[in-house]
Amino acid sequence: MGHIQSENDLWQQGALKFAEEVEKKTNGQVKVQVYPNSTLGGDRDMAEGLQVGAVDFALIAGVLGNFEPSFQILELPYLFDNEEQFRKAIYGPIGQELTDRLLKRANIRVLAYWDRGPRQLTSNKPINSLNDIKGLKLRVPEIPAMVETWKAMGANPTPMAWGEVYTGLQQNVIEAQENPIPFIYGGRIYEVQKYLAITNHKYEYVTIAMSNKTWEKLTPEQQKAIQEAAKVATDYENQLVKEQTDKQLKEMEAKGMKVTHPNIEEFARAARTVHKQFADKVAPDIYQKILEIK
Repeated sequence: MGHIQSENDLWQQGALKFAEEVEKKTNGQVKVQVYPNSTLGGDRDMAEGLQVGAVDFALIAGVLGNFEPSFQILELPYLFDNEEQFRKAIYGPIGQELTDRLLKRANIRVLAYWDRGPRQLTSNKPINSLNDIKGLKLRVPEIPAMVETWKAMGANPTPMAWGEVYTGLQQNVIEAQENPIPFIYGGRIYEVQKYLAITNHKYEYVTIAMSNKTWEKLTPEQQKAIQEAAKVATDYENQLVKEQTDKQLKEMEAKGMKVTHPNIEEFARAARTVHKQFADKVAPDIYQKILEIK
């Protein structure tokens, strides 16, 4: 099982919990080894590994949209007004439909969605308004929906693998990045950025994704045990994120990070100008279903 975060991150704790539960529930027949720090490659590498069975499990989020386009809808900043709407989508029929489409198209099975909390923006200068991000060289994941939306908000989005972000900020190749608080904290971004803006621009998930090739090698009992382990690990991880987010933000402030609270309504208005146009290209039906839960 691979993921792109460090050994200090909450993902690692959730992954180890999953591994522990799998071993317990299969009476030691199935053992999961966890590889943090992009050891098995970046998100895209791991997703390709899942397709061919070279990787068994991975914690992957938005990059799945490159393998099943409808997942890209979830990557649109300011798509949801609050976390409750977001949870209704991923833990309800919409999340299941996305899972089914991915399995059919890419042979990747989603066992569970984990909450990651909302994404925030860190930068070299304080962000107090939409005007402050004009031309900002902002690292975004390699996800088209985020590139298009940040362009609409006036930034200069620069797709980059997570493994290169810390050095990119250190060397001023990029001026800003955006991620949930636990990710910012785990990646020690507070060492190379001074400001954090509470933008809540995207409610975030990560999947426990599994190679369907691996799944098909297992007995029905083992498959059931793995699904149960994923459920236990999800509850555990979601609770951790909830408990740790505020604590980690306070710790980063204590380390010298300055927090701003821009008016996000103007951010949302700019972002939403490209939503429909983008959704029409990848999954207008899923977009419509999301609008209906709002």
